[in-house]
Amino acid sequence: MAAQNYEAMMVFSFKNGEEGVTALKERFQTLIEQNGSLEKVNDWGKRILKYPIEKETEGYYALYLFSAEPEFPAEFLRIAGITDGVLRSLVTRQAA
Repeated sequence: MAAQNYEAMMVFSFKNGEEGVTALKERFQTLIEQNGSLEKVNDWGKRILKYPIEKETEGYYALYLFSAEPEFPAEFLRIAGITDGVLRSLVTRQAA
């Protein structure tokens, strides 16, 4: 099957400081590069959350734009779900 375009919105925790956020951003960037083609990373930075997530009121937002095979987003979300420091993650397929 042909690669499709996706975007992944990630919200990272600040409980491990700026270094922890940087490490997580790089980890997911590397994961995408190993399984597809990373086109762009938009750092939205530190934002106040609408409601507390895991007792945290602030999170670091990053948006990854990439193309990959259709099987990869499920694996990406599985890894995000078990990674300490990821508060929320969402992957959506972009219209052709």
